[in-house]
Amino acid sequence: MNEETETAAVTYYPWEKESQVAPGESLLDAAEDLGIGVEALCGGEGLCGTCKVVVEDGADCLSAVTDADETLLSADQLADGYRLSCRATVEAPGRVDVTVPSVSQKSGGIVLTEGNEMEFELDPVVRKYHLEFPAPSLEDHTADAERVMGALADGYGLSVADMDHGVRRELPNRMREEETDGTLSVTATVYDDGEIIDVEPGWAGEMYGLAVDVGTTTVAVYLVDLRTGETAAVSSQLNPQSRFGGDIMTRVRYTRRNEGGREELRESIVDGINDCIDEVTTEAGIAAEHIYESVFVGNTAMHHLFLRIEPSYVAGSPYVPANHAPTAVKARELGVDINAGGYLYWLPISGGWVGPDKVSVLLVSEHYREEAMTVCIDIGTNGEISVGNSEKMWVTSAPAGPALEGAEITHGVRAQDGAIERVDIDPETLLPTYEVIGDGAPNGICGSAVIDALAAMFTVGLVDRRGQFRDAVMDHERVRTNDQGVVEYVLVPDGESGIDGDVVITQNDIREIQMAKAAIQAGTLVLMEELGIDTVDRVVLAGGFGNYIDPESAMTVGLYPDVPIETVESLGNAAGIGAQLALLNRGAREEAKNVVDAVEYFEIAGTDVFRDNFMESMYLPHQDYDRYPRVQERVEQIRDVEDVVQRG
Repeated sequence: MNEETETAAVTYYPWEKESQVAPGESLLDAAEDLGIGVEALCGGEGLCGTCKVVVEDGADCLSAVTDADETLLSADQLADGYRLSCRATVEAPGRVDVTVPSVSQKSGGIVLTEGNEMEFELDPVVRKYHLEFPAPSLEDHTADAERVMGALADGYGLSVADMDHGVRRELPNRMREEETDGTLSVTATVYDDGEIIDVEPGWAGEMYGLAVDVGTTTVAVYLVDLRTGETAAVSSQLNPQSRFGGDIMTRVRYTRRNEGGREELRESIVDGINDCIDEVTTEAGIAAEHIYESVFVGNTAMHHLFLRIEPSYVAGSPYVPANHAPTAVKARELGVDINAGGYLYWLPISGGWVGPDKVSVLLVSEHYREEAMTVCIDIGTNGEISVGNSEKMWVTSAPAGPALEGAEITHGVRAQDGAIERVDIDPETLLPTYEVIGDGAPNGICGSAVIDALAAMFTVGLVDRRGQFRDAVMDHERVRTNDQGVVEYVLVPDGESGIDGDVVITQNDIREIQMAKAAIQAGTLVLMEELGIDTVDRVVLAGGFGNYIDPESAMTVGLYPDVPIETVESLGNAAGIGAQLALLNRGAREEAKNVVDAVEYFEIAGTDVFRDNFMESMYLPHQDYDRYPRVQERVEQIRDVEDVVQRG
């Protein structure tokens, strides 16, 4: 029999690549020869189990199942045809079909959340290593910790010199629980190639992380499987710090005026996060001890309050944060319910109020890498804005306040069942139509509908460019003056609403919305002036609010510059997505540092240039109407409102 007929034709799926594999060659080596990336942390020594594949056909052409297969693969996996590709070698000619599951592929497209797909290498800073080594004896007095570290060096070429003290305390017991014929078996969890943060008896493969977005209003926690990149569970809740104040400055003042106030705010957010952790671990059916890292994002105040850092100085001129660099703290130090030896990692701060959440958004949007001149706005209580491209980019924050999220509005509510989420007004009758979340009667109006309502009221002529109700509409059936002497528009009359009375939008509500949008618009214009530009190529919106607002309504009121609607993109909760990216790929953390170096921070608070732009931005869509030719054209298509009123 010649050499060609002795080879086996091995096809690797999903790529459908085929190779003629000689006797004695492993499936792992053959895959590498084809350029197929199969994860093998131990270098093919049969210790880690990361190179597992599924032999779909031709198992009789391969070597028999080994002790390593039986140790690292479950009985169900073995029954389904799983093998360690480093242990399975070709023994006979024939055809072999092998599927490399996503968990064993070195890289691939990972769908994080909310429809945003990003391609990156799955490379978390947390790794697990299965170790087997001789038990101590009278002839071998190597200390336990050094024995584990030596096994890491021998089996994986990994030089680790540090071990968490909590792990060191229990190491003598744990490493001796699995002993066979004088050989000890443990799994070491290593953080960033430098510290052993857990040691478990035998082979323990579960390895999870958290991505945590600490917003001023809400908190979102994503439980992520570090072996696959898949999101196992998500939990969110209102930020429990809200009871100390709905905005950042109120909370900071609380810490100044109340002894122990800073610790109260820290404990409240930690308790909230721990509640979310309990929810996601219960849903996923895992132990919290198998969560080894949490990557955090949030604005600078959330960062400082969580980490017990004095927040007062970032809240007042010249608005200097305590640090810019990323911060990593042991979970046990702050009472977060993950593995005690694990880490809480915060992405870096750009400057002032532009915190890790904006850095995370930039990681996802990547507009600092592109030629197109882009405005990127993370819309929230603290609006964070970046303007620029790969040549130059500025970033700032604007105090938008909570109005755009439905707060400080007469009938404003959060996005929940019964909330009006869409509003339109008939230009001929001036009567509204609306959409409600869920099946119940409308009980209020949430942020996306607040923008819709103001845009529609301006477009049909209910209010003028100053945001004031026009005299010509004061006799309309839906326009009236309330008991406080404030003009209001009845969106939902009593009897149709889910509350006791009408759902209205008042002149005061309109002013609150104008002030919020003016802060964001003015911040954007300040950065555009710094760049010497009058127009931009596209707009990117981030945050839950940005995900749900109607792009045309937002441009009509002047929330962002006049651009073709098709160039407006929504990233959803980009801050949370960026946190997941940093959790799953260590290179993203270095890139986050590069982002901070690449952008210029501009502090607008208290400056004359911001104040002047703010006053001009109070107009709809702006005092200089010529900045918004598309809005002008649309409004001019609506017939004169006085004629509408006269027709009844």
